[in-house]
Amino acid sequence: MPPPFVPPDELMGSLSRGRLVLRVSGRMLWLGSKAVPLHNIASVDAFKVKPDWGTALLRVLKWLFFGAVLIVATGLVDRLVTGTEVSIGGGGFRLLLTVVVVVAATALAGAFRAARPVLAVETAGGSLLAVTLPSIDELRQIAGRIVYAINYPDAEFTVVVKQFHTTNNHGPVAILNGGQGNTGIKL
Repeated sequence: MPPPFVPPDELMGSLSRGRLVLRVSGRMLWLGSKAVPLHNIASVDAFKVKPDWGTALLRVLKWLFFGAVLIVATGLVDRLVTGTEVSIGGGGFRLLLTVVVVVAATALAGAFRAARPVLAVETAGGSLLAVTLPSIDELRQIAGRIVYAINYPDAEFTVVVKQFHTTNNHGPVAILNGGQGNTGIKL
């Protein structure tokens, strides 16, 4: 029995930040350091993800509520400490209001992003691998090559893709069914 395939270091996601190597080799799909057997792939799709207005609006409302609570709490503390009425036009109030508005605007800015192309590979176990590139056509070609590799065991290829979520700096994004709030294994 031959030894198991071990990808070289450059295939382990050690490319520049946010870039990963997607490789099909030895009947496995490698995405950075994550390996998925080709026979476990349930679907491959390239599509555009549109911004989620509902989530962005909830995020803005959350920050505005937090800011309002903070402003009221600051006013109450000032009133208790000084024993006098606090004017709404005070410098501290303006600064706090400015910070809250900037944070809320930043949260809302995500809703104005253009739709992003995504290549999604779903496994039979329900996990989803998601990567992106600037062109939807490139992602469709990669999807076609993955499907070809499923049908033809000798097919092999390597391409460089980008992580879908830039906040994950530890490899490909793997989304689990019912995985909301899933923090993974703590070591």
